[in-house]
Amino acid sequence: MKPKLNYKPGSQDCCQTPFYAIEPLLKFFPTYWHIWEPAAGEGNIVNALRSYGYQVTGTDILLGQDFFRHQLTHWDGIITNPPFSLKYKFLARCYQLDKPFALLLPVETLGAKSAQVLFEEFGIEIILLNKRIDFKMPNKGFGGSAQFPTAWFCFGLNIGQQLTFANIIKRPD
Repeated sequence: MKPKLNYKPGSQDCCQTPFYAIEPLLKFFPTYWHIWEPAAGEGNIVNALRSYGYQVTGTDILLGQDFFRHQLTHWDGIITNPPFSLKYKFLARCYQLDKPFALLLPVETLGAKSAQVLFEEFGIEIILLNKRIDFKMPNKGFGGSAQFPTAWFCFGLNIGQQLTFANIIKRPD
């Protein structure tokens, strides 16, 4: 197995998402929706969505807002790159909230029984990306593709099919 050069304990939970990664979602989230980004980190997704005209509220455990206990009073959908070590908890919580969501997760999430149980019960729409995303890593910064493929795992967006292929164009933010 190839060593993970980006890895430090907990570092898989600090991957900051570049602007271009949200572009495949834009046609499925109406601009009049209020988007909640519950794992905002440095605010990359929040800032990207705002640049496209969305109203966005970013919260984060590092700011004292625990996604599993905190909830906004008004919002229409969630877009986030959750901490990968909590991906199944985030997925379950999003289904529990019963509003549209898009979670950027490792493709391997498809093979996990805990995720499959949720997909079977509630449904899932997946947007596969044609390239790996260049996350900003805490000990490396931006640059070099992720060592794993990711996809947008979506619910309630009426994409029209369970599996969608999307091309992304990598560029510096």
